[in-house]
Amino acid sequence: MIEAKNLTKKYGDKIAVDDLTFTVRPGIVTGFLGPNGAGKSTTMRMILGLDAPSGGTVTVGGEPYRKHPRPMQVVGALLEARAVHTSRSAYNHLLSLAATHGISRSRVVEVIEMVGLQDVARKRAGGFSLGMGQRLGIASALLADPETLILDEPVNGLDPEGIRWIRNLLKGLAADGHTVFVSSHLMSEMALTAEHVIVVGRGRLMADMPMSELLAQASSSAVVLRSPDAAALADALVAPDITVARTGHETLEVTGLTAAQVGDRARDLHISLHGLAPKQVSLEEAFMEMTRDEVEYHAHTPIGHHVRSAS
Repeated sequence: MIEAKNLTKKYGDKIAVDDLTFTVRPGIVTGFLGPNGAGKSTTMRMILGLDAPSGGTVTVGGEPYRKHPRPMQVVGALLEARAVHTSRSAYNHLLSLAATHGISRSRVVEVIEMVGLQDVARKRAGGFSLGMGQRLGIASALLADPETLILDEPVNGLDPEGIRWIRNLLKGLAADGHTVFVSSHLMSEMALTAEHVIVVGRGRLMADMPMSELLAQASSSAVVLRSPDAAALADALVAPDITVARTGHETLEVTGLTAAQVGDRARDLHISLHGLAPKQVSLEEAFMEMTRDEVEYHAHTPIGHHVRSAS
């Protein structure tokens, strides 16, 4: 378990992390979200004792990370996948970590196979692709079978098979009782992986809730439907307190009525419905809406200018 209480980090006059309080519990994958500059990396570094807080505390398993006598057994971390001696092979890199932490050679072989690097284990890590480097970083994090995993952008550089693999790995570790804390900008993948989310913006806590609750809060009261008689149904539904938008030849978006009310109205009019559901937003849409005022840098395309595609 990770517990942060009033965690704060200042760099001169700049507040990178502002009075954060949250708990990351075992048994579920917790996603850590925020725009660039939101304080995610600084927070992770303070959890691991790489940066000292300006205020507040953060513990892992009830103690500050630096006080654990066998830290790799407590926390496995991936903050920078390229933090490896480039002239060493993947096997020797992991073996050197194992030797200094009382971990067996058999475990080195086990994690190499677990992350799918067995065919390149004896090759220099300096020649690895980005995805292979990520796999080696994940192997390092898993080496001591830690109680807690802290991963920053673990799917960076992975192909679709690798992304599915890390998703299933993290879910499996959580199901076995591990604490899994993962940061990613890939919202579609986070929506499939995390059960709970912590969202920060400009160093402040913005949300700490189950993924389902975040999406439900962000979803509007609109209803989306599909019908071969969409035009007739649209005309029949329009009222002063009801908004109907045509979103396609056979599709409508209705605001001001529940899905049940729309279904009852269509039944009364003998209009067939081929689809009817409350409108659900994606995690990306919910995240963008929540953090739109917390983004540090905004990109704008000047009016009258167009981005040319490379030839």
